[in-house]
Amino acid sequence: MSDLEDQAGLASIRQDALSIFQAGIAAADPYQAVKHYLAPTLFGNCSKVHLIAFGKAACAMAKAAQEIIPAGMLASRGLAVTNYENVTRIDNIDVIGASHPLPDETGLKAAHIIADRMKNTQKNELVLVLVSGGGSALIPYPADQITLQEKIAATDLLLASGATINQINCVRKHLSRLKGGGLARMAVPAHLHALILSDVLGDDLSTIASGPTIADNTTFADAVEILKAKGVWDQAPINVRQYLEQGKLGIIAETPKPGDDAFKHNEHTLIGSNAISVNAMLQAAQNQSYEIKLYSNRLCGEAREEAEKLVIHAKALTISKPTALLAGGETTVTLKGNGRGGRNQEMALAFAIAAKQHGLTGNWVFLSGGTDGRDGPTDAAGGLVDRYTIERMAQAGVNPINLLENNDSYTALKTSNDLVNTGATGTNVADLQILLIQPAS
Repeated sequence: MSDLEDQAGLASIRQDALSIFQAGIAAADPYQAVKHYLAPTLFGNCSKVHLIAFGKAACAMAKAAQEIIPAGMLASRGLAVTNYENVTRIDNIDVIGASHPLPDETGLKAAHIIADRMKNTQKNELVLVLVSGGGSALIPYPADQITLQEKIAATDLLLASGATINQINCVRKHLSRLKGGGLARMAVPAHLHALILSDVLGDDLSTIASGPTIADNTTFADAVEILKAKGVWDQAPINVRQYLEQGKLGIIAETPKPGDDAFKHNEHTLIGSNAISVNAMLQAAQNQSYEIKLYSNRLCGEAREEAEKLVIHAKALTISKPTALLAGGETTVTLKGNGRGGRNQEMALAFAIAAKQHGLTGNWVFLSGGTDGRDGPTDAAGGLVDRYTIERMAQAGVNPINLLENNDSYTALKTSNDLVNTGATGTNVADLQILLIQPAS
């Protein structure tokens, strides 16, 4: 095979990977999910509907809901709080853009508006809550004694420590008035129904957006232990530490637990998840005549370590026909350098390096991307690398290993033209990984 034929074949495989990734994103379309699950019969026994949406998919979910809710039943204009990139205009809906992944003052104001609206709910009314990933950061409402900046500092420490989303959300719940069932408590005495788009592995509803409408099984003691286990307790603001210690001692009331009266008239429906998107990718890959293999539907762990494990797994396989190894999940990155990137870009760069080191053969491409279209504090969704990625970096005069050590995957992948840029997708169901391998000639 000539170099031109080889490059043309590789370009085709790269396009296949992007197409499969888009199929996974499409399966998490929040507008269609709400349309599918929200039945007009839900409004039959209520006098008014309070419509609240928050998260990266808030606009699409709110648009679908307001098209279904009977005219005249809205108690007031609906409210949608989303990240700045996903803000769109919707009839009869007030849309507020706020910051993600770290909260800002606009998000704080939005959280106050939500809390104020809950004060006016009545027994025969329905609070319809549309929840999607990113909600934790978008509607920050710090507990008494804690400022927004102090809460941001605690979250920032956890993000940099490699803490899992479950660990981060446990701490967030205990520093918040809305999270960890707080919104459900505020909505009493109205009936509450939440439609939830999951961005966490295993679809633990108490973790999605830090579970504002769901009973919380974690405790103040858990939050304290997480900060200590991650080695950031002493660095956390003193007000945060004092507040959590007071909660641990029982001086401050716990978040509402299962059986609390706040959940007596509370229902929820899961309408989209990472698992649904992984299944859609499997179908898309099969439709493109790949032999499909599910590598993992709960991929987690340190991004660079998981990348090398996948390379070793792929190298051990006997590849006799075009094969797709697919995964979904959410890895983590422990920051040691000062570069730019995100967990998906780091995994893609680490995969390219490991593939070179371990001698992965065949014409392969690997994509790791966030379904929300944004990986870390960058404009990229992730990375798409191939067997020539390291060679392109070398030709450009950059050292991929050094850049990886500096957590600078964005610079490395930009140099080799291997960034995946989808723009904001309007949804968020964690991350997707695609490894396509054509057998060696």
